[in-house]
Amino acid sequence: MRRRTLLRAAAATAAVGPTAMAISPAARAAGLKALGSPQAFDYAWLKGRARNLAAAEYQPPTDKLPPDVANLDFDRYQAIGFKPEHALWADDKLQFQVRLFHLGFLFKRAVRVYEVENGQSQQLAYDPAMFDYGKSGLVGSRQPADLGFAGLQIFSRYAPKNDMAAFLGASYFRATSGTLQYGLSTRGLAVDTALGRPEEFPDFTEFYLERPAPQSQTLVIYALLDSPSIAGAYRIALTPGDTLLTEIDAALYPRKPIERLGIAPCTSMYQTGENDRRMANDWRPELHDSDGLSMVTGSGEWIWRPLNNPARLHFNAYADENPGGFGLLQRDRDFDHYQDDGVFYEKRPSLWVEPKAGWGKGWVDLVEIPTVDETFDNIVAFWNPEQKPQPGQEMLFGYRMYWCNEPPMRPLLAHCVATRTGIGGIVGQKRTHYSERFAIDFAGGELAGLDPKAKVEPVISVSRGSVEITSARPLHAIDGYRAMFDLVPDASEEPIALRLFLRIDGRPLTETWIYEWTPPPVAERKFG
Repeated sequence: MRRRTLLRAAAATAAVGPTAMAISPAARAAGLKALGSPQAFDYAWLKGRARNLAAAEYQPPTDKLPPDVANLDFDRYQAIGFKPEHALWADDKLQFQVRLFHLGFLFKRAVRVYEVENGQSQQLAYDPAMFDYGKSGLVGSRQPADLGFAGLQIFSRYAPKNDMAAFLGASYFRATSGTLQYGLSTRGLAVDTALGRPEEFPDFTEFYLERPAPQSQTLVIYALLDSPSIAGAYRIALTPGDTLLTEIDAALYPRKPIERLGIAPCTSMYQTGENDRRMANDWRPELHDSDGLSMVTGSGEWIWRPLNNPARLHFNAYADENPGGFGLLQRDRDFDHYQDDGVFYEKRPSLWVEPKAGWGKGWVDLVEIPTVDETFDNIVAFWNPEQKPQPGQEMLFGYRMYWCNEPPMRPLLAHCVATRTGIGGIVGQKRTHYSERFAIDFAGGELAGLDPKAKVEPVISVSRGSVEITSARPLHAIDGYRAMFDLVPDASEEPIALRLFLRIDGRPLTETWIYEWTPPPVAERKFG
C-alpha cells in the first residue's frame, strides 16, 4: 500500500450543467457555482439513500476522466493548487474554510461535494477558475464543466496556511493535532483486510458540508459510502484544538455477507524502531508514524503492543467485549530518536478510538505488513465485530476519534515507554545456546515513589519456548523500572506470543505489555 497515495479512485459526476443559483451568499462570494437543483437534506435522508443503494446491485463507476487529467504523474499533480480565495465560506466570518482537491494521478474517482444550509443541499460545480494549474500542463478551460473533485481540505480561517483535516481517496481521511503535523490516517470502513485475497476499499462518493453557525467550533460533514459489499451513511463532526476530535456516527447496510468488517480502521507506518531493527538501513535511527497499539478492554485492563515490521504479513486478533477504546499511538516524542528535521516523526499525532456505546463482542485486529520504505503504510488496526454483516441488515456504530499528542484516556498504572531487543545471555560469559533478550521500560503510576528495595516482580508468560534471566529494577533516568528477560525459542520458526507486567504484593503496577516475536531460522541462530 503506497503511503498517502494508497487512497483510491474511480469515475465522474452527473452530467448536469452548472448554474449560478441556490448556493449560499458566502459560496457565491467565493466564486463558487451551483450544479443542478437544490434538494432537501438531513441525516435520515442520507441513511435512506444508503439503504436503497444496498438493496440494489452495486453500480461501478463507468465514466472516464479526460486523458490529460487521468495521465497526470505525481509531480504534475502536485503542481495543481486550489486558490484560497475560492474556498467555501472564505469571505464569511466562520471558523472553517473548505478547499477542494483536483482529480488526477491516483485520484481518479470524482466525488460530489454539496453545501448544506437550512435543510437544503446544493452541489458545487467544478470551475477551472478555482485552481492554479502551475506546471501541471493542464489547461483548465478544456475540462468538462461536470468534472468533479477528488476530495476536500478543512482549514481554520485563523490559520489558512495549514489544513487541519483532509478527505482524499476511497474513504480515507486524516487530521492533525496541535503540532500541525499529519501522520497516520483513518478510513470510513475496512472490508476483508488481510484475508489472502484483494482487500475491498469502499469509497466516499458524496460529501455534504453543513454550513456552521457563526460562532460554532464544530464542522459537520456527511458522507455517502459505497462499495460492492456494503453502502453506508456517515455523520462526521470535526472539532479542532490541540486534540482534534472527530465524532462519527455510521449507518451500514451490507449488500452481501462480509467475512471481516473493520470499524474505525486506523492506518499507519512502521519501518524501524528500537524494538525492530530488521529494516534499519537508513541513517535515521527510527522511522515510524506510530510505535504501538494501545487498548483498554471491557474489563479495564490496559494493553500495550509495540509494532513490528515483519518479514511476512502478521495478523493478530485480540478478543474483547465492549472495549473501552483502542488506537495507534506515537509515544516516543524525542527528536533525537528520529533525527528527521523534515517530516518530524516525533510530532506525528496519535489516534485514539472511543466507542460511544457498547460494541458487544469482537476483536481488535492488528495487521502488520512488511515494508521496505517509509512511504508505504503497512499497519492497520480496527474493531471487528463478532456479528458478521448480512444483507438487509442495518448496523449502527458511534465512536469518537481523538487526533492527539496524548490520548484522553490513559492508564492510572505505569505505561510502557520503550521496548528493546537483542542477543541474550550474560555479558562476559560464554553463551551455550541461542536466546533473545527483551528489555521493557515502564514509567508513571507509582513507580517513581517506590522504595528502591521494594519487591517488584515481573510476571511473564510466553506461548512457546522458555524464559530465563528475569529481572525488574529501578531505572532512575525515567523515574521508572526496567524489566528484562531472555527467551529461548523452540525449534519452530513460527511467531511466539509474549506477555509481561510488573506487580507488587500481588497487584499490578503497570499496563500489560504484549508482543509477537518471530525467531530466526534455526540455522541462523548464532550465539558464539
